[in-house]
Parts: sequence; structure tokens; C-alpha cells
Amino acid sequence: MRVGWAVPTSNMRIQTAVGTAHPTIASTENMFTGIIETTGKVASATTVAGGKRISIDAGLVAEDAKLGASIAINGVCLTITSIENVRLTFDVITETLDRTNLGSLKTGSRVNLERALKPDSRMDGHFVQGHVDGGARVVKKTTSDKEWVLWLRPDESVRDFIIPKGSIAIDGISLTIAKVEGDTFSVAIIPTTLAHTNLGERAVGDRVNLESDIIARTVVTQLNRLRRSGSEITVDSLREHGFI
Repeated sequence: MRVGWAVPTSNMRIQTAVGTAHPTIASTENMFTGIIETTGKVASATTVAGGKRISIDAGLVAEDAKLGASIAINGVCLTITSIENVRLTFDVITETLDRTNLGSLKTGSRVNLERALKPDSRMDGHFVQGHVDGGARVVKKTTSDKEWVLWLRPDESVRDFIIPKGSIAIDGISLTIAKVEGDTFSVAIIPTTLAHTNLGERAVGDRVNLESDIIARTVVTQLNRLRRSGSEITVDSLREHGFI
């Protein structure tokens, strides 16, 4: 995990998207790992037509930033629309604000940041797309000298994808699901994660972003389609649909 702050130089670097609402975006799907590189602070969050314009002091994540590049902010993949030194600006549409906790960001809010993977990047967490499935409420927080455990109640639309010992991205952080009990699940947090992300600031009642593991989501979705089609789930049908 890389954590630090880029030092501004005397040659201020300013880039702005001009003449287009959408800067050039790579044609390939962006992927992340859920290993947070650093946290940033919201410098401003301004309401604009169709959503909000959010500027973030992004530290090292801004070092090689380019217009149109993708950054995961609390697990949400967003496109850089303006660069001023280490301050990056993003336009966030209303749907994203409604579906994630980005709508509650204000000046001074601390956010988790990760740049998109490069072809030669190490894969240290799990595959994260930056497409938030839904959210969860923190229902319990247990802290002691030995452990730090968070219990969450996910949206109903996400619950089928919550699997014990499976992967989950919480506010963009790659974590392992420890236990599933009823409509809640828990994750255990190590000190390094607490120190280098905003998860330690979460209190009971707070809402976090969830992205389920892409493999679990794909398997569950395809099995549900088989059930709805009335097909009997057998070894042959699983083989026919590519599961084995």
C-alpha cells in the first residue's frame, strides 16, 4: 500500500476539459484492486446542473493524473475533468449521488482513493470494477486491543452476493467477509487498513458503498437465471452454461 503526499512544484500543472462534457476515456474497462493508495480531502462539493462537481486534494494519486483518467473514490469509478496541481475535479451525476455515499460528501470529508490498474500492475486485493452495487448501514462496531470488527446490514439487492470468506469492497477497500448472520455480515479490519483509509471514522448508522465480488455476482446471477427459466440445475446444465 502506497501512502503519502505529492509535493507541489513551482510549475503549477493545470488542465481543464474544454469544449466537451466528457473528456477522452479509455476504451477498455477500468479495473481496481481495492488496495487504497491514499486518502484525500474534499476541497469543494458544488451543486451543478445534473449533479455535483467535487474537487479533491488527492496527494500522490494526482502525480501522474491525466484528463479522462479514472480514479476510484470511496469505491466509485469517476473520470477526472480538471487538474490543478494535486487537486482533481470530478463531475458526479445525480444517479451516482443517490446510489452511493458521494452525495453526502462536503468540504473536509476524507475519501479513499485508488488509481485504475495498469497492464503490468500487481494484483494484491481482488478485482474491483468501481461499479457500486448498493450500500450498507453500519449496525455495530466492536473495538479492542485484539481486533476491530464492523457489522453491516446491506441493501436487499446485494445480500445474495454476500458469501462467508468471500471478497467485498467497502468504500473501495478490498476486505474478506468474516461472518454472515441473518441480514448482516461482518468484516475484521487490520490496523494498517484503519490507519490508511477512512473506515475507522465510520460510526453506527453511517452508510458505506458496497461492490460485491465479480465472480460471486456472476455465478449467483447466472444460477438465478437458470432457476427462473425452469431449467433443472444438474451437472450437465452447469457444464452447458460454463460453470464447470
